[in-house]
Amino acid sequence: MKHFINIRDISINNLKKIILEAKKRKSKRKNFNTLDADKDSPLKGKLLIQMFEKPSLRTRLSFYIAIKQLNGGALTLRPDELHLNKGGESLSDTAKIISTFGNAFMLRTDNDKKLEEFKKHMTIPIINGLSFSSHPSQVLSDVFTIEEIKKKSISKLQICWIGDSNNVLNSLIEASVKFSFKLNIGCPKKYEPIKSLLRWAKKNKGKVNIFNDIKKAAMGSDVLFTDKVISMNDKVNKSKKLKDFKNFKVTSKIMSCAKKDAIFLHCLPRGSEVSNEVFLGKQSKVWQQALNRIYVQKSILLYCFGKLR
Repeated sequence: MKHFINIRDISINNLKKIILEAKKRKSKRKNFNTLDADKDSPLKGKLLIQMFEKPSLRTRLSFYIAIKQLNGGALTLRPDELHLNKGGESLSDTAKIISTFGNAFMLRTDNDKKLEEFKKHMTIPIINGLSFSSHPSQVLSDVFTIEEIKKKSISKLQICWIGDSNNVLNSLIEASVKFSFKLNIGCPKKYEPIKSLLRWAKKNKGKVNIFNDIKKAAMGSDVLFTDKVISMNDKVNKSKKLKDFKNFKVTSKIMSCAKKDAIFLHCLPRGSEVSNEVFLGKQSKVWQQALNRIYVQKSILLYCFGKLR
């Protein structure tokens, strides 16, 4: 049994296997309907239980479709309907019941401790569908998308992140170390990544560079990422934060600092951090990026069930 919680905890060999499996399975589905099962039906009869404590669109859809294409089933629990919230049932008892009925558990939460507590009491694999400090399924899918479009290993590319230091960036930093790619981060000084993560990256020979100038960060990059400045449940002075990021908007001018064939990615939903011209332009690959979540989620599930080929 394997869990999927943080990219840093998974070997590069297994991460590459997940990417390769996603590539193989995507190539075999060209004439399939969305809910048609893969021919080998590797997870036939398996049940994925999902719980979302935060809003979700792409993660919810992609995991549901992923398990269905592997010929398993999915059940989504609403936290406000469980005894865990309303009836005073302990988290440990809830975890044991979920382990008894299901075969894997995907949790989306803003509480990292809750994720670890569930893991402690579960006897089935647990998958991080987003937590306060990490969004590994999103970033691993982004690595897949980049290599699919660029047709080369991400280790040979320069990636640029423009914006806030959030859970997606944390996982991107971890990925940059694991996959050995250069990562430039452009953000205001007081919004730089947490020091402990940067120390971990440096200790593990990460190629992470931080710029407080958006143009310098974007210069010569193959891929430009950004994300909403105001994240879900962001308990800050929103107008002040938006003002702090007014010079960190991805526009055509900023895209011109990157390589001519650079692509633009955004994990969505979007806000004012990117211009319509860029988001809807030829360099934007956001829809392909979103769709690819399905194929990587399938590989993550197979990894957790010990069925990667």
